[in-house]
Amino acid sequence: MTLSLGFLNAKLFFCLCVTFLKHHFTFSASNPTGLTLRAVLDDSPGSPLYLIENLTIAERIERLIKVTNARANYLSLVSNCDARIHPDNIPMPITREGLFYVVEFAIGSQHHKVKLLMDTGGGLIWTQCVPCKTCFPQNLPIFNPSASATYARLPCDHPLCKGPGDRYTCFDGFCVYNVHYTGGASTRGTASMETFHFSIDQSEIESFKNVIFGCSDDSSDIFFKNTDISGIFGLSMSPDSMMIQFSSFIHSRFSYCLVPFADAIPRPLVLRFGEDIPQLPPDVRTTSFVQSPTNHFYYLELWGISVAGHRLPFSQSTFQYRANGKGGCFIDSGALFTQIDAGTVGINAYAAVMQVFASYYESKSLRRTTSRGFELCYERPPNYDDFASLTFHFNGADYTVAGEYVNLISPDIFCVAIIKGTYATMLGAWQQQNKRLIYDVGMGALQFADENCVND
Repeated sequence: MTLSLGFLNAKLFFCLCVTFLKHHFTFSASNPTGLTLRAVLDDSPGSPLYLIENLTIAERIERLIKVTNARANYLSLVSNCDARIHPDNIPMPITREGLFYVVEFAIGSQHHKVKLLMDTGGGLIWTQCVPCKTCFPQNLPIFNPSASATYARLPCDHPLCKGPGDRYTCFDGFCVYNVHYTGGASTRGTASMETFHFSIDQSEIESFKNVIFGCSDDSSDIFFKNTDISGIFGLSMSPDSMMIQFSSFIHSRFSYCLVPFADAIPRPLVLRFGEDIPQLPPDVRTTSFVQSPTNHFYYLELWGISVAGHRLPFSQSTFQYRANGKGGCFIDSGALFTQIDAGTVGINAYAAVMQVFASYYESKSLRRTTSRGFELCYERPPNYDDFASLTFHFNGADYTVAGEYVNLISPDIFCVAIIKGTYATMLGAWQQQNKRLIYDVGMGALQFADENCVND
């Protein structure tokens, strides 16, 4: 079985992840069946990773586009799993490590510390283990399963390893996985079970037994080498993800509200789970998730797109998932900029959308300019703010992005912050600013509403 994950071997990456740095987070558990995570961004002056001031605008744009392109090819595996964990509380404070958000916790009887990249589109939770055949260099010590009294290999008769839609493979009596990524990256190892330890505070630790994870001993071409990160912490709808394994605690729901990137002082990012999700506003809109036969992304049924109130003549089937595994539309906070599929059947949806943007700005007599990565950029006249909006017409709900969040804007130029999709349409984080987003897996739907995220 293979997994396409181009962002792992890309030069740059931006994804929604978590790490545990006590002086950079606050944790709130006001409700026993809920969870709140808070992070300080590395672009914030409150973080020691505050490096953005060292980059020019052009360098920042180039970096962010590379990040989105790297994310674009990610596909999850499918399988069935009957394992569930029933915790009372799981504090997972978050912050960023370099360009990555990671979760830090401990595993095994020796409480071995790990930092894993949190992937809202990924499933398998995995970390490097010794003895290694081929491991990428990591700053933290590699986990040694033989030193843990609570470690166990996943048996070959487990549903993940045997049966319809099995995710792993039984080889020489062991349940193993072999995951490949676009660009040559890969990871292999033993499907395992272990005790995970999450710190509630300096004096209390919550432990959960028999969490399914991957003990990887053969990984190559992974981009986050030479960091503290040793693997991935998946949050997708895949049966081996944190979302599914811990579903009874978080009620299969999580939510976030992204403070605008242009905010003068970036505020902490807050992830909310279960009953810690705020009460839904009266204008909340709901659209159902669409199941994919090949992965566990949060796919949505996209019926059309409008630019500046002008609806393009797409058919209802333009953005459908295609038989070749391409197409469809999914929402992904790990991708920074929205991508629109250029391979849609009968019409190039990306080209059509960009043509409407071009016509809109040409009608304003704006002068085209160039910038690395974006197709449409314009010189910005003083105080110009007449930016075109973007609406995704989902089944049952219109998702409208204000013009200020469609574009990447600087005092002198602005660019339409949409890039060409090579296999699917993807709603990225830039177009999620000031939106309350609730992923409700139990209900099978995405809920969203406009919100001033500073107040979250």
